Amino acid sequence: MRPTVLISGIGGDIAQGVATILRECRADLRLIGTDIHDYHAGHKWVDQVAVLPGANEKNYLPRLKDVLEKEDVQVFIPMTEAELAVLVGKENEFTKIRLITAGNEVLKVGLDKWETNQALLRLQVPAPKSMLPPFSEGLEFPCIIKSRFGSGSRGCATIYSKEELAFLAQRLENPFLQELLLPEDKEVTCAVYRNRAGKVASLQMLRRLMGGFTSWAKVIFDPQIEEMCKKIAAGLGLQGSMNIQLRITRKGPRVFEINPRFSSTVLMRHRFGVTDVLLAMAEAEGKTVVYPEIPKNGILVRIQDAAVLSN
Repeated sequence: MRPTVLISGIGGDIAQGVATILRECRADLRLIGTDIHDYHAGHKWVDQVAVLPGANEKNYLPRLKDVLEKEDVQVFIPMTEAELAVLVGKENEFTKIRLITAGNEVLKVGLDKWETNQALLRLQVPAPKSMLPPFSEGLEFPCIIKSRFGSGSRGCATIYSKEELAFLAQRLENPFLQELLLPEDKEVTCAVYRNRAGKVASLQMLRRLMGGFTSWAKVIFDPQIEEMCKKIAAGLGLQGSMNIQLRITRKGPRVFEINPRFSSTVLMRHRFGVTDVLLAMAEAEGKTVVYPEIPKNGILVRIQDAAVLSN
């Protein structure tokens, strides 16, 4: 019988990217996908799809465990932030399977932008000024307002006055203010992997966003960014993969976000030859991993496709 891997959030592009990598490189695996509904193309990437309640619903964990047991799942890759938040600290409830996550400390910090900022300060990593409500004097305009919880650039806005702040703060759930880091065209996303032996590797990508996702990226290497990635990974006890977002300012790199999961560039960087998904799978199976040689240059782009699913 083929080993079974469950990938949640299979209706989303990141989960589909992970499934694409496993389908292409690990034909020995049976892939199960889950999501909160069936109106998506996830069926194209996995052998079977199961519908689960939302992670915030009380019957999510019992239903998840039913699927894991029924399908004899060996490896579970939770992909959505809502699920990761529920699963923090619950490894003991999944003793028969291997959870692929970044580790509890990275999850706790990465799912909360304020905790991200505080952790960076503790680690003495340069970070933007940040503020929780009630907002008072001290943060200069323009600045960024966004939700404290979750990740990604969607829902973020640049504000230029107290009037805009008052308007948006009432309409955004758990508002959070952060210093505006400039220039905008110097934003870097770093895929960081730390193996069981504690060795850290990272891929730095100078990027452009479209619709909240990386649409174009140029592979770069900055020694200062490399050291920051290593410091954060070790300081938070990273176990596997995470994504660090930063901007290169006039004062140097400044980290503004940590995504505690595989990121939206997962398939792009796989095509480039740097695949943390395969590393994580190998370690979940008890194998020793060797980091690939990272090419010095490369342009990565996101492409679009479509499919027709039969009934």
